Amino acid sequence: MAIATRKEDRTSLALGWEAARANAVPAFILQGAMLAVLISYYLSPACADFLNRLAHYKERHGLAFVVIAAVLAGAIVPELFVIVFFQRGRPRRANLRNLAFTIPTWGVDGILVDFMYRLNAVWFGDVTTVWVVSAKILVDQLGYNPFIAAPLEVLVYEWKNEGFSWQSLRRALTWGHYRDKIVPTLLATWAVWAPLMAIIYSLPFALQFPLFSIALTFWVLLLTYMTNRFAGKIEADAPPALSVAKS
Repeated sequence: MAIATRKEDRTSLALGWEAARANAVPAFILQGAMLAVLISYYLSPACADFLNRLAHYKERHGLAFVVIAAVLAGAIVPELFVIVFFQRGRPRRANLRNLAFTIPTWGVDGILVDFMYRLNAVWFGDVTTVWVVSAKILVDQLGYNPFIAAPLEVLVYEWKNEGFSWQSLRRALTWGHYRDKIVPTLLATWAVWAPLMAIIYSLPFALQFPLFSIALTFWVLLLTYMTNRFAGKIEADAPPALSVAKS
């Protein structure tokens, strides 16, 4: 039993590492782009003015901005990616079915993320000192992600991949599911999001969700890759973007 458990743990760790490694190049590109935005905000008055206008727009429109931005970044843009690059620009009914699932999924996720950012601002303040940024990253990556974000996101995508079976929901409440599915997802999450959160939390609160939305598109592609691997829908050596076309 102990040997089998260790083998399963190694498999989970290997899958998480595989996803992080397979997405290393696009992750570095995304992180570099976000870092450039951060540097430009503090060094370029023109960039700062543009981003501050975006922040004010977000504050004025509140929840509507959050939901629309999350849906665009998490549902519509990835689906357009599939249509353009894998369907030769030809929409299918499957795209509408995907959107019927992803639009509410990422709309709700956007609300949860914005709420978490607001709580962090209340708890630690809307300042960008090293200690405050570090505290927010710890809450985000060691609190929100392991206990809320990763389990819920994997759950809903597996539920979809398994034909909306209630059995998959019951299975999601077991330790074996967490070990085999959530732990690999967390490893991939930390590899991508830990550096991104350092960048996002180094900006004023009003800009954190807009910057998160930019990164969300990449994360949806990565999450789809992970959940399709779990479902056995793609080969072990398939590139991450390929899984989106087959989801």
